[in-house]
Amino acid sequence: MTMPSGSRRTATVLAALALAGTAAAGCAAGDSTSSGTSLHAAAAWTSSANGDCRRSGTPDDDWDDWDSWGPGMMGRDDCSWGPGMMGGHYWLPGDGSPVETLDQARQRAEAFADLLGLRVGEVMQFSKNFYAELETLEGRPATEILVDPADGDTGIEYGPAMMWNTGYGMHHRGRDQTRVSPGQAQDRAQEWLRRRGSDLIVGAAEAYPGYYTLHTLRSGKVSGMLSVNASTGTVWDHTWHGRYIATSEN
Repeated sequence: MTMPSGSRRTATVLAALALAGTAAAGCAAGDSTSSGTSLHAAAAWTSSANGDCRRSGTPDDDWDDWDSWGPGMMGRDDCSWGPGMMGGHYWLPGDGSPVETLDQARQRAEAFADLLGLRVGEVMQFSKNFYAELETLEGRPATEILVDPADGDTGIEYGPAMMWNTGYGMHHRGRDQTRVSPGQAQDRAQEWLRRRGSDLIVGAAEAYPGYYTLHTLRSGKVSGMLSVNASTGTVWDHTWHGRYIATSEN
């Protein structure tokens, strides 16, 4: 039987966690967010010297290929899952039951958010996964997560939420050096699309710690997402969602 793509990806990540668990255990003691929860600390990235993770030779603003940075790249010098820095990555395993509706996805997201002292905002359904925004109790954007529709596994979204989020990502102890305004992020994302011949329009920039996320729109309807680094202006396309289906507001 062929495993669904979402489950294969989840299995890859969980395999990486298993490999990383023993060596990483010593580092977890220094991560205050990991204490007293049932979340599984995920493997960190072994990153290149510039602190990002991409295939050698990939332009700084061309983050549009899962294979250029995703798990399963053990042994690469520039990008691999591996033991070491814990960096605040977490994973909440599902119970194996499929997640088929926005309400079910919100329940999974709420279980994850509770463990981080956060609340769930917008939840979106795509053909490959469910996406949810997590907010502080005061309503400020905190991070982004994914729910696997195959089995309910829930975790910090790969991509910008892992690599750029200065509050809940790999570099969560770093300073948030915001040099790009929301308007500049929107302009940067629109220019990125224009250079690639896309007719998509970007929506408003939502500020997360260290970066912005923007919906992409076609004829006023959601198509996908882009993120823009708040320090460097680098654009990262969320290519892993698939086709947009529906949204549940908070």
